[in-house]
Amino acid sequence: MATVREIMSTDIFCCTPLDNAYEAALMMKQQDVGVIPVVENGHVVGLVTDRDLVIRGIAEKHPGSSKITDLMSTEVICVSPNDPVEKATELMATHQIRRLPVVENGQLVGMLSLGDIAVEDQVDEQAGIALSEISEDYD
Repeated sequence: MATVREIMSTDIFCCTPLDNAYEAALMMKQQDVGVIPVVENGHVVGLVTDRDLVIRGIAEKHPGSSKITDLMSTEVICVSPNDPVEKATELMATHQIRRLPVVENGQLVGMLSLGDIAVEDQVDEQAGIALSEISEDYD
């Protein structure tokens, strides 16, 4: 069985609690990503998604200078690089999320997305199951 370490992305772009909404949005645009971990001293303290910026920022008329900590999600579900991919897909399905920070010894070491899982032949079926469960509430 594949482990998270085998398929996770290690090229991670992060914000700090000192960053603002504009800086997070700009990073998302430059890196072509939809989620940015918010990291302090290597520890994940939150995640900010493009949806967070829209719903908690723009839709509530907060300026681009708003602190990222006011817009980020603080309930962060993580996996270990040594966890089986099946555990990650179960977490994604249970919590209705498409991306997971990968944490080792309390430090962010990677990100795992549903897309990362889907491109692996041996776990493609697991990705399909997770996606169908994640998408259930949106139909």
